[in-house]
Amino acid sequence: MGVRLLVLVVLSVALMVVDARFTLLKPVRSQMSLVLMQSYWITDLPQRLWQGVASQFGSRTELVAENEKLKTENLLLQGRMQKLAALTEQNVRLRELLNSSALVNEKVEVAELIGMDPNPFTHRIIINKGERDGVVLGQPVLDARGLMGQVVELMPYTSRVLLLTDTTHSIPVQVNRNGLRAIASGTGNPERLELRHVADTADIKEGDLLVSSGLGQRFPAGYPVATVKEVIHDSGQPFAIVRAVPTAALNRSRYLLLVFSDNRTPEERANEAAQAQEAEDKQNGITPIIPATVPKPAAPVAPAPAAAPVTPAAPVATPASPVRPVKPTTTPAAAKPPAAAPAVTKPPTAAPATTRQREE
Repeated sequence: MGVRLLVLVVLSVALMVVDARFTLLKPVRSQMSLVLMQSYWITDLPQRLWQGVASQFGSRTELVAENEKLKTENLLLQGRMQKLAALTEQNVRLRELLNSSALVNEKVEVAELIGMDPNPFTHRIIINKGERDGVVLGQPVLDARGLMGQVVELMPYTSRVLLLTDTTHSIPVQVNRNGLRAIASGTGNPERLELRHVADTADIKEGDLLVSSGLGQRFPAGYPVATVKEVIHDSGQPFAIVRAVPTAALNRSRYLLLVFSDNRTPEERANEAAQAQEAEDKQNGITPIIPATVPKPAAPVAPAPAAAPVTPAAPVATPASPVRPVKPTTTPAAAKPPAAAPAVTKPPTAAPATTRQREE
């Protein structure tokens, strides 16, 4: 019995070492998740049956009151949606003017929480969407109130999500009131986040909303992350102690949203936006402005002063002094070559006349 127990212990340790150091057991774990998925479904069956029975035997008074409340909320949401639609259209027009094709609304998919990691020192959950559903590593996960975490492990039909409050997780955030940037790190407490290395003189106070800044290109910008609960200033320390409470219901949310962000580079977005703007201008009959500026460099404005026809003013004075035979050589060839030629030929005709008189 003791030998058998020792063999099992050694085998267990070997399997843990192989799983931690190598990826040999990853296919086995993926296949085992298919079997465990059935157990998740079976264990969740009583709760779903109880919810179905409770909904069937609900009192009429509660249903009527809930119906009236939902009608009121629906009316308020429709009024807000009208304003949001106007703001969205205005944002789209401004992005078109800036030649930016960033998405106004990211594509999302609903997922359901089906399990939690039993380890009390790690904050991880299991959702019912996996690699077959298009989920990728690092994909953001949020609920109806704010960001919850990101996908850290993929399986064919399920995925593991690392929550924001895990001690190994950090997210870049900014204060929604003034844009102050910081890093929110998990503390291991599901109800608390901490902002690291915030200057003691930073403009941050209790009640400030922290939203994702979009830095690092992992989480989309603008989603609520936490609310500042406590700010402790210590004159002897360079950094303040800032504690915040996550806006997402990490311990209570059951239905989550997987965010599919746009993976295009900024250059691709700018090019596609420019092409769309050009096609729209052609459709509306608007002539482009760029061809009007093209003929400007082709105009030969600079060579005109270079070929100065005014320079012959200097050689005009040279014919008045025929005594200097060197001056006609310095005159340009294009000035007046025939006028300079007779000036040079006249002295030789006078020279032979003087020689003949001397001979006589």
